[in-house]
Amino acid sequence: MEIFGGIGEIISALFANDAWTLGDALRQNQPATWTLGLLATILGGLAMFFVYRFVPMIERHLEPTVMVVSYLMIGFIIFESVVQRFLFDNQNPWSTTLPSFLFLIMTWVGCSYNVKLRTHLAFSEFRTAMPPAGQIFCLLLDALLWTGFAWIVVVTTTQETVAAAANFRFMSGTDNLMQWWFLVSVPIAWTILVARVFENLVVDLRNFRNGAPLIEQAVIGGDT
Repeated sequence: MEIFGGIGEIISALFANDAWTLGDALRQNQPATWTLGLLATILGGLAMFFVYRFVPMIERHLEPTVMVVSYLMIGFIIFESVVQRFLFDNQNPWSTTLPSFLFLIMTWVGCSYNVKLRTHLAFSEFRTAMPPAGQIFCLLLDALLWTGFAWIVVVTTTQETVAAAANFRFMSGTDNLMQWWFLVSVPIAWTILVARVFENLVVDLRNFRNGAPLIEQAVIGGDT
């Protein structure tokens, strides 16, 4: 009952639209925070899974678009800063901090994309020598571990995001860009990653049931 009461307090604080109150509720109800975080991770992943399923354009282009746009913005800011510094002896104060947060977005959205492509550390050569039962066990373990990692990241980074909003942390060198606008991308990216985990799991279970090959050699930079 204590957990349910804590969940109710957190949800109430969320709808109060006050970051400080929400931060207090998350800190003071840790069991409820982790329980609610698990539900949010799984339900958010399932929601994104169905979005991917019924909107193929988003499924194919979401992560690549975010990665390319983030990368181009980083490159433009760095190039523009170098020109300003060496030609005009001037530099925007945010030019050394904003690229770091854009890189944060690119990295974790890229992680989700690589889970889709299965280009993470998977020991494919070792697994292909295993019988089908061993292969499906490893793939199920992958899904469980990725979901567990996502749960931890979603909970911890959500608390950090709320803390940044509650303390009105601005991006260094700016007076109008809030840090939490960028930090919130981490739990979102890991929720998207869970959707990719569910996609892979559906494919793996179907292949196992049909007797199709379970392990394929992944190619970095390839596509599926």
